[in-house]
Amino acid sequence: MMRFLLLFSRQGKVRLQKWYAPITEREKKKVMRDMTMLVLARKPRTSNFLSWRDLKIVYKRYASLYFCCGLEDQDNELLALEVLHRYVELLDKYFGNVCELDIIFNFEKAYFILDEFMMGGEILETSKSSVARAIEASDMLQETMEEYMSKPAF
Repeated sequence: MMRFLLLFSRQGKVRLQKWYAPITEREKKKVMRDMTMLVLARKPRTSNFLSWRDLKIVYKRYASLYFCCGLEDQDNELLALEVLHRYVELLDKYFGNVCELDIIFNFEKAYFILDEFMMGGEILETSKSSVARAIEASDMLQETMEEYMSKPAF
């Protein structure tokens, strides 16, 4: 089971965080600080896997963002790398070549896409088209609600 997922920039700014295990706010801050320092200090040609405390850390850099997750000891690192890639593919499909600004200004959509894809640290839906349909339905519902709310009341 995945314990956490972090997205952070090359400058170490956390752009998205999702926690799948209950930990205190103080511990979350320490984990985020440690992850950004560990990953950013690594050379570009090194492995995308490392050990930290009792967890396996898997990360991948896409453009200016690092996607990083913490796994339990028995989890498969290659599968986690594939999960990170699938999430990036879903973000790319929605935003059209996702960038850091898309995450910053549309963080609620990034979280929604992640929640449609994963639940409780496990993959919920493997089909990109199913996740895309759910996101499209949510967008249509939101547009309908905005239209309804903008109409004058009688």
